[in-house]
Amino acid sequence: MTSMLDKTPTYRKPALTAREIEILREWLVCESKSEAASRLYVTAATVSTHIVRIREKYARVGRAAPTKTSLLARALQDGVVSIDEL
Repeated sequence: MTSMLDKTPTYRKPALTAREIEILREWLVCESKSEAASRLYVTAATVSTHIVRIREKYARVGRAAPTKTSLLARALQDGVVSIDEL
């Protein structure tokens, strides 16, 4: 007999670019988009643009992430970032 705990959920992953992953990871470990931008040598507007595109990609695969917390959950589920990195 298989229990519910034995099944690992599977998720459709959006096709994030390497740059989107880099920006998402940096933003998730920073306090703000401005701080992430500074670390990546881009503007906060650039970080915002990438985050909007990332959210759109998650929404297209049926996994909406309208908040930073929900986007963090998606990144953890997909292995984009680990608990140890946070």
